[in-house]
Amino acid sequence: MNNQETLLNTLIDSEKLLNGFSHEEIGDDHLYTGIETPMKANAFDFSDEEKKEHIAQLFTQIMDVMGLDLNDDSLSGTPQRVAKMYIDEIFSGLNPANKPKVALFDNKYRYNQMLVEKDITFYSNCEHHFVPIIGKAHVAYISSGKVIGLSKLNRIVQYYAKRPQVQERLTNQIAVELQTILKTEDVAVIIDAKHLCVSSRGIQDDTSATVTSFYGGSFNTPHKIAELQNYLK
Repeated sequence: MNNQETLLNTLIDSEKLLNGFSHEEIGDDHLYTGIETPMKANAFDFSDEEKKEHIAQLFTQIMDVMGLDLNDDSLSGTPQRVAKMYIDEIFSGLNPANKPKVALFDNKYRYNQMLVEKDITFYSNCEHHFVPIIGKAHVAYISSGKVIGLSKLNRIVQYYAKRPQVQERLTNQIAVELQTILKTEDVAVIIDAKHLCVSSRGIQDDTSATVTSFYGGSFNTPHKIAELQNYLK
């Protein structure tokens, strides 16, 4: 899916909501209303510790409604474990304080071709059902005079993956972040992922995968796209 197709899907999904479609009628469509993760203005009024305390209390209620016996030794600590997992691990990318600090270096090697970091494994969560998205990201850029440490490419992918996500948004967030840091439009991001909201529920299709892409600057040409695809083989 190219950037124009992503934008078109965004407009179609937004139009569905404006035209009064219910969530059931929209079904499992990937609603994608913008590049920014939807956050409340007061999202950080609570500290992480306060958030964990609230989540544990609320998850206790969920388990109780489901009829689970929270006095059982195996279940008694589950609300606290879930709260810690949400805040400190799988949704830690919601907190800007966890954004990786990135240092740039002069491109002393005068390397002016594309650099590709491929097969970056990530784990995210679908924001529609809060179940895992498991995939690999491929990131490429052409230096405009500065380079970034290879491990930082992985960390940027992980930071944006660790939040409730839509794959189209994740792709664009990684790309725009790299364009901003590297001060170049010449960035490409391809994500190939399996969505458990598709494979473990709903249609229960365990064989399909979703691929999204972002081609910026000189990458947005047939020649460069073919070259990048050849690197990824």
